[in-house]
Amino acid sequence: MELRPTPATAKGPATTFTGDVWLDRISGDDESRLVASTVRFTHGARTHWHSHPLGQTLHCTEGVGFVGARDGRVVVLRPGQTVWTPPGEEHWHGATGDNLMSHLALVVTTQDGASATWLEAVTDEQYAAAEAELA
Repeated sequence: MELRPTPATAKGPATTFTGDVWLDRISGDDESRLVASTVRFTHGARTHWHSHPLGQTLHCTEGVGFVGARDGRVVVLRPGQTVWTPPGEEHWHGATGDNLMSHLALVVTTQDGASATWLEAVTDEQYAAAEAELA
């Protein structure tokens, strides 16, 4: 057993996020391929479109958020709920316009270390369509 040091919180880069997003990596064993992070989104903040070669699990810990898929499906995510995105599914996730949202993000990297393919930003129109799911 080994107590690991806590890495500093990092701001999510504008190349993969819209708005203010903060990341705390909570895994990182050199031998494990599991990557786990706590991700905190401010009101309206979100990831860009992306996919994961081995899928991704998102577990909401607080607030209210969205997970959106290319086919227009949107899941409203609340505390205690978990969403699985299968390998290769292009999706995005983030907070609603009126709420902060925090989730655990869990991915397994491939043998060569790949964990995500990042794509373009979610448009304001795409985000507004997700917001309409709350009405």
